[in-house]
Amino acid sequence: MFGISPLILVLLLGIVSLSYKAFGDSVLFNRLKFNIKAVQSGEYYRIITAGFIHVDQNHLLFNGLTLYFFGDNALLGLGAIHFVILYFVSLMMGNLFALYYHRNNPYYSAVGASGAIMGVVYSSILMFPEMKLALIFFPVPFPAYLFGIGYLIYTLFGMKSQSDGIGHTAHLGGAAGGILCTLLYDPTVIEKSFLTLMLMLVVTVVAGFIFFRREN
Repeated sequence: MFGISPLILVLLLGIVSLSYKAFGDSVLFNRLKFNIKAVQSGEYYRIITAGFIHVDQNHLLFNGLTLYFFGDNALLGLGAIHFVILYFVSLMMGNLFALYYHRNNPYYSAVGASGAIMGVVYSSILMFPEMKLALIFFPVPFPAYLFGIGYLIYTLFGMKSQSDGIGHTAHLGGAAGGILCTLLYDPTVIEKSFLTLMLMLVVTVVAGFIFFRREN
C-alpha cells in the first residue's frame, strides 16, 4: 500500500486509531498520557502508552508522515526485529529522560510518538549517510546529517527555553536511543558515519554547555 512496508503500516494504524479514539475521550487521553506525578506514583505503563496518542490532528499528521518517510529506511537497515526494538527503546528512553529532566515538576505532561520517531530518524541518518532531505519550507535537497545536527541544536535550545509546548526532552532521549541501538545492531555505522557521529557529539556538548551554563 503506497510502497509502505506492512510493519510500518501496522504501527501507523495503531497510532492513528488510538489517537483518534483518545481525541473524543478525555478520560482515555488522561489515562494514557505521560505525566510526571502519575509515573512517579507507579503508573509506568504511561511511558509506552503516551507514544500512541496525540494532542490533535496536526500533531498526529506530522509524526505519521515522519514515520512514513523514514521508517522504511531504518527497517531496511536493521531488519524487522531490531527495528521494533529500536522503536520501543527510543520511545522509552525519550520518556524516561523527560521523567528525569522534569522530575521536580509533577504537573508536566506529554503525548506523542516523537521520541520513537526521532530514534528512527537518527538511525536512518547514520545508516544512510548519503541520504538527502528536502523540507516544505526549504525545498532544495541537502545532506540529512545537517538536519540531524541542526535539530539537536534546536532541541537543546527548546529544552532550555521551554516556551513552545513541544516535548524536546523526549526528542533528545529518543534520538539517543536510536543512535545507541543503531550502533549496537549495525556497528558498520561507526566507520561509514564516523564524522557525523563526532559532529553530533561535539555539537550536543558545546550547545548544551552554551544553553545550560550557569549564569555568573
